[in-house]
Amino acid sequence: MARIVVLDGHTVNPGDNPWTALAALGELQVYERSAVSETIERAARAEILLTNKVLLDAGTLAQLPDLRGISVLATGVNAVDLAAASARGIPVCNVPSYSTASVAQHSIALLLELCHRVGLHDASVHAGEWQRSPDFSYWKSPLHELEGKRLGIVGYGTIGRRVALAARALGMEICAARLDHAAPPPASDEVARLALDDLFRSCDVISLHCPLTPETKSLVSHARLSLMKPSAFLINTSRGALIDEPALAAALAAGLLAGAAVDVLSSEPPSSENPLLQAKNCVITPHVAWTSLPARRRLLEVTVENVRGLLSGMPVHLVNPDYASR
Repeated sequence: MARIVVLDGHTVNPGDNPWTALAALGELQVYERSAVSETIERAARAEILLTNKVLLDAGTLAQLPDLRGISVLATGVNAVDLAAASARGIPVCNVPSYSTASVAQHSIALLLELCHRVGLHDASVHAGEWQRSPDFSYWKSPLHELEGKRLGIVGYGTIGRRVALAARALGMEICAARLDHAAPPPASDEVARLALDDLFRSCDVISLHCPLTPETKSLVSHARLSLMKPSAFLINTSRGALIDEPALAAALAAGLLAGAAVDVLSSEPPSSENPLLQAKNCVITPHVAWTSLPARRRLLEVTVENVRGLLSGMPVHLVNPDYASR
């Protein structure tokens, strides 16, 4: 039987999403979490290796001679050195679109939290402030209406389009970034495309949905933050390193934008030194947008397809199609 190893399975299955279908494909070993120092030993005999956030760099891959394929337990594949995998003839698969509905919903939830500060007002009521109020109504922060505001989406793929759909229902105008490295939009796409600087300059809300690549790292820089309206919001449910975090913290402190809400940080879990943890008007959730049970079930279902394809020599959801030519 094929040897299948999962390096960090806890977030996919904390107890409610069994590995049964995957175990039927081979000799399965699941590790809840793997430290860097444990990776090579645990992966040494694997023929099929599954990772979510455990890094598989060139040095690690060079020490795994039995490896026949990698399936990433996510859509983003920045945890794997794709060039090194291709050079060794190792196919790498991912799981596209499994979390679209959940991540889009969370993106809107973050935006609405910035607009309405529901958590702040709930805490205020439970602390007794409404009972002590001389008025029937009060607010702890200004409330913002989204009708007629412009949403700029950076990364107008499956998730970005779903966010746009929800935002239109709130009466927002939609535009998207024109990224030089991205595929051209379909002819039927009527969403206005703007250069990044123009997008940051003109939009009331910026929402990030692009992958982390060398071209997009620190895409949200001090220079781009300086272009934003003082009333604008920034949302990130993609990858933390898209944002220059010290620059964002400084911009929030200076009032260059009204607020930010992120589900991802550049290092996870974050260091206590991460500047966004103490930043003004910054909402942070712990990378949970993808974690609804329906999304995690879809993730595992597609992963089983990936592993079956890798074992048969006919990989699906392949992200390094050049592997076979190396």
